[in-house]
Amino acid sequence: MFRLIRTHSSGARYGELQTVHGTLRTPFFMPIATKGAVKTLSAPELFSLERDIDNETTPIVLSNTYHLYLKPGLALLRQAGGVAPFMHWPAGGAMLTDSGGFQIFSLSHLRTITEEGVNFRSHIDGSMHHISPEFSMEIQSVIGADIWMAFDYFPGYPAAPEDVEHSVQLTTRWAKRCRAWVDSYREGQGATTQKLFGIVQGSTIAKLREQSAKELVALDFDGYAIGGLAVGEPAEEMYRVLESTVPHIPSDRPRYLMGVGFPEQILEAVKRGVDMFDCVLPTRNARHGSLFVHRIGHESIVANDLSEVQYERINIKSDKYSKDFNPIDRACLCSTCTSGFSRAYIRHLFSVNEPLAARLATIHNLTFYLQLMKEIRDTITHI
Repeated sequence: MFRLIRTHSSGARYGELQTVHGTLRTPFFMPIATKGAVKTLSAPELFSLERDIDNETTPIVLSNTYHLYLKPGLALLRQAGGVAPFMHWPAGGAMLTDSGGFQIFSLSHLRTITEEGVNFRSHIDGSMHHISPEFSMEIQSVIGADIWMAFDYFPGYPAAPEDVEHSVQLTTRWAKRCRAWVDSYREGQGATTQKLFGIVQGSTIAKLREQSAKELVALDFDGYAIGGLAVGEPAEEMYRVLESTVPHIPSDRPRYLMGVGFPEQILEAVKRGVDMFDCVLPTRNARHGSLFVHRIGHESIVANDLSEVQYERINIKSDKYSKDFNPIDRACLCSTCTSGFSRAYIRHLFSVNEPLAARLATIHNLTFYLQLMKEIRDTITHI
């Protein structure tokens, strides 16, 4: 399933994660298609974008359990045969679904938590719903992803130690129920193609992170995510948590840092042994005109020893780009930068609210992130 092939002197790992739809080279980044689409791009376009960056790895996308459950709903997804065919995600691409646990945090004003699961009011129409660990697994089975996440809970940051301890205990109990449901599902379906990851919680309290990791490892998941970070804590605190958590996750399983992050945060996490990432930053920033570019004078994003990332962010809406007829980034190979679209033109599109602005910017930012990951992989493999 997961094969660790090489470890860099920095601590970064290169490996291969097998899925039914192909082999993922780690470390990798997953664009987020929350509701079955990466905003402004079709699924085949995203697939081609990922494949163009590195044709030796399987493209992957992340979709959201909570949102897809509400719309389009399970009945339609069953008719469609899952989210991948519904969104026209090519058969050669993989998919990961979160469990809905993050929405317990982000939509806290609409929910109540019990031992059985979460009761919540839809943010769309106010209707009441209940998601249990078992139902989260059922939703993900209907979605048809390659990698499923166990249902979890975290209280946010900062949080009282007793609340963090409760979240760890509840997450473990829910993880056991998720594991039991999936084991029964696999037996009934006669299939083991789905991979189930447990999610380590514990906020910034090292002993609780260790406890959570050990309890989940005892359940023998296919991989392990580190959740509850990038929710307001300082970056150095996040790195400290990784340093106290990763050693308790088996080296022969993939490690997934959820919701991270800026390029420098990804690199620092990679050097601490993390293999998988997702984040809304490249796409959300693109829609607001914030673009990631190579640092002037540098053809690569990462230093050849993985010591730092070499990039800048520009606000393409700034007046200073109104007569700048250069591409967004001369060192970028994305279609936006190589097809003649200038900074001045893209700034103009934003100024008149043309949807094409967000599309061109999204193509560029996603390319930047995927190129970042390819350069990291190449650096690890070429030691």
